[in-house]
Amino acid sequence: MLSIFDWFGYQLTMEERYRLIKKAGFTRVMILWGHRLGRGIDYRLAPEIAREAGLSIENIHAPTEGQHALWQEGLTGEDVARCYLTCLEDCREFEVPTLVIHVPGDDFPLTETGLTRIKRLTAQAEDWGVNLALENLQNIQNLKAVFAAVDSPRLGLCYDCCHHYNDAPEADLLGLYGNRLMGLHLHDNSGASRSCCIQHRLPFDGDIPWQKVMQQIAGTGYKGATALEPLYWDYQELPPDVFLYRAFEKAKHLDKLRRGEF
Repeated sequence: MLSIFDWFGYQLTMEERYRLIKKAGFTRVMILWGHRLGRGIDYRLAPEIAREAGLSIENIHAPTEGQHALWQEGLTGEDVARCYLTCLEDCREFEVPTLVIHVPGDDFPLTETGLTRIKRLTAQAEDWGVNLALENLQNIQNLKAVFAAVDSPRLGLCYDCCHHYNDAPEADLLGLYGNRLMGLHLHDNSGASRSCCIQHRLPFDGDIPWQKVMQQIAGTGYKGATALEPLYWDYQELPPDVFLYRAFEKAKHLDKLRRGEF
């Protein structure tokens, strides 16, 4: 199974976006949830449009606005928690198996208020049969604290390889939490070129050690899709169909590495 993040760039309608993703060869898609990046108020139509294009939905990604407030007392923190709760409910409504969220960075250490909110979200995820996947960013200590405090089959990791190698290469995330793996974000950094972006490049265009990464993912026993999260920042000269075709070829290569075909 090969999947890609739906909001990879370009000015496209949702119908055209999903048609091109399917035409490139992908069978699954990860959906950015919310009205950001020009999605507009009709973003909730995305699951239906994607399925009409022949795509299955891997997960939805919750909005990231105000994410660092999740640990804080007060209305702002409650608003973030309520947003995540609404997204969980949307997963249940649209039959999407997993919600990906960001927890605060390590500059905002976990608080009792924050832990209470995570426990509340996890309990609701259990009740609704939805996975809640925490993405690794610059938040490794917070992830460790949450996973140590909350043991649930519905709370796990969305492993972002580029954030891992850019932000915390010394952390053995898959060794620690591979048994809680619920999603993948595979993309590359800027490698030796150090161009405008240091992440969200197509695999093999930077210096992520892909053979090692895919072997580690295979070693976890994870059965989900090989899922890419590239953006067009470094590829704006390419038409969207060409960008997606290149992404699909890279995804096939990663999937072979995952199966041990070098």
